[in-house]
Amino acid sequence: MSAKRIVIGSDHGGFDQKESLKSWLVSQGHSVKDMGPENTASVDYPDYAHTAAKLVKQEEADFGILVCGTGLGMAIAANKVAGIRAVPVTSVEFAQLSREHNDANVICLSGRFVDDATNKNIVSTFIGSDFEGERHARRIAKLEQI
Repeated sequence: MSAKRIVIGSDHGGFDQKESLKSWLVSQGHSVKDMGPENTASVDYPDYAHTAAKLVKQEEADFGILVCGTGLGMAIAANKVAGIRAVPVTSVEFAQLSREHNDANVICLSGRFVDDATNKNIVSTFIGSDFEGERHARRIAKLEQI
């Protein structure tokens, strides 16, 4: 797999896994831009999701990785940015399908309900899977029109 440009962010509930994922991604040869936070103090997840999603939208990053307690709030916030297809993922299979069928460009992870090793496998699958195009491209185009 070629090196990717990744933007990563979290809230306080996902901070520890964000830090672990960041180090692991760098060790795999990827370029990682950390949007914060810098510690486990309580923060508002929409701030970090929005900042990271904008960088993906502006093509300053190939993918976004967001981590909060469940991954759900981050996905809702990131999807407010036009052109972002953020998915909350808790399994390797969903990570693969989200890329192949939905051309997802931001993955949102659970820092409280999914362990670090599983999230690393999920991320590896997500950034290593390609969009299949064809019939799925038509559907993605319809999403962009909404």
